[in-house]
Amino acid sequence: MKLFWTLWGIDAITAFTCLWFFIEGVVEGDISERNMGQWILIMLALGSLLGGSWYLKSIEYFLIAKILLSLLAIPAIMFVLFFSILILTGTKWQ
Repeated sequence: MKLFWTLWGIDAITAFTCLWFFIEGVVEGDISERNMGQWILIMLALGSLLGGSWYLKSIEYFLIAKILLSLLAIPAIMFVLFFSILILTGTKWQ
């Protein structure tokens, strides 16, 4: 059960980050009608992932819920680790 909530928390943080970038883009005017549909699909996918995994947990399909959450959590963890290594080692890209 702890693994489910850990993965769900990582996915929630990732979804909140995407939502924050979406709101910032709308406020700044960077998100126009041309790409609004893509952003809406991304937000719907993230919401469906979180809501779907919650539903699967409620009907006791724990393994499928964890696999669903892992689809976003594993790349998010790898992204954070990659940039943490870059920042901590002082790597230069020149």
